[in-house]
Amino acid sequence: MPRTSERGGPRTRARILEVANRLFLERGYEAVTVAQIAREAGVSSVTVFNHFPRKEDLFLDRAADAAELLRAAVRDREPGVDVLTSLRDTSLRLFDARHPLSGLDERSVPFFRTVAGSPALVARARAIGAELQQTLAEELDRDPAFEGDGTLLAAFFLAGYSAVLVETARRRIAGKSTRAVVRDHRVRLERLFDALRDGVGSGTEEYFR
Repeated sequence: MPRTSERGGPRTRARILEVANRLFLERGYEAVTVAQIAREAGVSSVTVFNHFPRKEDLFLDRAADAAELLRAAVRDREPGVDVLTSLRDTSLRLFDARHPLSGLDERSVPFFRTVAGSPALVARARAIGAELQQTLAEELDRDPAFEGDGTLLAAFFLAGYSAVLVETARRRIAGKSTRAVVRDHRVRLERLFDALRDGVGSGTEEYFR
C-alpha cells in the first residue's frame, strides 16, 4: 500500500484515529496491534507513536479536550461566578450537547463495551482520571480568586463525575431505555453538585470563589 504523507499533522492524526477506532470496534482492542493500525492508515508505527505515546491513547483520545474544559471552567469564568457553578455549567453543556465526554453520545455504547472488555483501557482510563484531577487542582491553585482547597475540590468533583459516567455506561451497556438513562444522568449530575456545595462547601459560597 502506498504511504500517505507522514507530515500531515492534524490530518494524519485524524486518519490514524479513524482507522484505530474502526479496527478496535471491529476486532476488539486487545486483538489489534499498532503495526496493523499503521499499515492500514498508510503510515509507520513511529508516526503513530509520534501522535499517540500509548496504544491506549488511540482509543481514549479525549483526555486533552477534558483537561482544557477543566482549565477553562476555572480560568474563563465570569467575575463573581464561583468555581463550582462554572463546573456545573460546563457539565450541563456537555449533557445538553450529548458530547462524548458526557457518556451520552449515540456512539458511546460500543465505546463503553470496548473499554469494559480491556484491562489495559480500564487502567488507562483510571490514570487519565488522576491526571485530570491534578490538572484541575493545579488550575485552582493558580487562580488568585479561588480561596478554597483546590486539591479536595478537584478530588471530589472528578470522583463524582466519574461515578455518574460509570453508572451511565453500565446502564447503557445493559440496554436500558435511552430516555431513562438520560433523565437519570441529569438527576445524578444535579445531586453531585448539590452534595459538593452542601458537603464540601459547608454552606459557604466563599469556599468556591
